[in-house]
Amino acid sequence: MIGIFDSGVGGLTVVKEIFKYLPEHQIIYFGDTARLPYGTKGADFVKKYSKKITNWLLKRGAKIIIVACNTSSAWAADSLKKDFKKTPIFEMINPAITEALATTKNPSASLRAGKKIGIIGTPGTIRSGVYQKKFLKADSSLEIFSQACPLFVPLVEEGLVDDKITIEIIKKYLEPLKEKGIDTLILGCTHYPLLKTIIEDTIDSGIKVINPAESLAKEVKKYLEENTTTAKKIKRGSKHQFFFSDEPYNLEKISHLCFNKRIKPIVKDPFNV
Repeated sequence: MIGIFDSGVGGLTVVKEIFKYLPEHQIIYFGDTARLPYGTKGADFVKKYSKKITNWLLKRGAKIIIVACNTSSAWAADSLKKDFKKTPIFEMINPAITEALATTKNPSASLRAGKKIGIIGTPGTIRSGVYQKKFLKADSSLEIFSQACPLFVPLVEEGLVDDKITIEIIKKYLEPLKEKGIDTLILGCTHYPLLKTIIEDTIDSGIKVINPAESLAKEVKKYLEENTTTAKKIKRGSKHQFFFSDEPYNLEKISHLCFNKRIKPIVKDPFNV
């Protein structure tokens, strides 16, 4: 199975892209709804539970791990790769950076000079500075601008993806980035792809909006095509499992937004002992 974890239900947007690019593979998903949100937690907390969840997924048969949470990707992905050296581990940040670098060097609008990248995410992801560090390591001439958008997650979880209040909040959050002249925008939280269409309708059409979930799914697909031994170990079929450490809030709304159908949750907290 492909193991995927997030702090809650937002990681279902990653599952959506995995279904699109790897439809024949079985998924085991864990949303740590008992301890969400990770976006406002400290680094040690995020690392601790990211390791616990990874170990749990591996024991349940996962052969590769996808860190669907941007905050976990920022704080814990490097330590997970050290702790689980034999397991392929994928995170949200590097695939998005690769795509953004290609985009910003070839801006789609002639009025933009390129190399100005905006990042929106939870306070934890933005506070980590991981995107900025990785971008500038790749190209020191880049200009990176970030914006925490803490209201986006509750708006999505209430199903208000195209509500007037959501449009106004998007405008408020994104205006400073537009004023900086960004040509590329990264949706640095798993909930945000559900707002992608309305974000694109709200901002300048010359700005390329990147969904890291899709960037990651493409990377995983490429990896499995090139590493057939690992690919053969992953179960095929549609017997997907969706675990949550506590009753997920508004799961039906989110699952319909992602898959246009309801998923059956298994509520189990293996760490509350």
